[in-house]
This record gives sequence, structure tokens and C-alpha cells, in this order.
Amino acid sequence: QVQLVESGGGLVQAGGSLRLSCATSGRTFSSYRVGWFRQAPGKEREFVAAISWSGGNPVYADSVKGRFTISTDNAKNTVDLQMNSLKPEDTAVYYCAANRDWVVRRTSLYEYWGQGTQVTVSS
Repeated sequence: QVQLVESGGGLVQAGGSLRLSCATSGRTFSSYRVGWFRQAPGKEREFVAAISWSGGNPVYADSVKGRFTISTDNAKNTVDLQMNSLKPEDTAVYYCAANRDWVVRRTSLYEYWGQGTQVTVSS
């Protein structure tokens, strides 16, 4: 059974940092891209960042570029999202997902999804 499980969310003040982790299990993701998405109340799910399982080709949304860093740990089968300089507008449920396509910004192309972790940034 394929599982993606997010952890690391929480409440943080503006300007602070959080590190999210996506633990994968149930299959080999070596040919996949893993992405992070977020969804705020009343808004559509949006792309945040993605990376190849090997750790190459990181891609970021303009809104997080320079503040967030995505990385892989193949030994632990995790994909992490380091979030610095957080803003109140970063508040959302964050999801990780796995995709075999090289088009990484489109939610419909992702095959596996986690349940999400809440990130709340207070002003």
C-alpha cells in the first residue's frame, strides 16, 4: 500500500521557520517527482515546489522562491520542505504528492497524495 505521510506543520509567528517532511512507503519512487502543494480555506490547491526523487531539478512557485527549499533524503525515503521567512499568507494545509510526469505544477498529474499538515503563520 502506497503511503505519503506529511509531518512538521504547526503554528509559527511571521518571520519564523518550519520544516515539513513527507515520508513515503509502499513502492519505489526513483522514477517519480515529489511535489508540495498547499490549500488555504476557500482557495484552490496550489503548487509550491517539486523535485526529482534523485534530488535534482527543484522547481518553486514564484511566491516561495528564495524562502522555501525542497530536498530529498533517499536513505530515509523522505522529501522535506524547509520554509523560512514565513508570512501569514503561507497559512494553509500543505500536501505532498508523487508524479511520474515531468510537468510538476499541475495537480491532476499527481498519482499519490498525502493527507496534509496544517501550517498557520500568525502576524
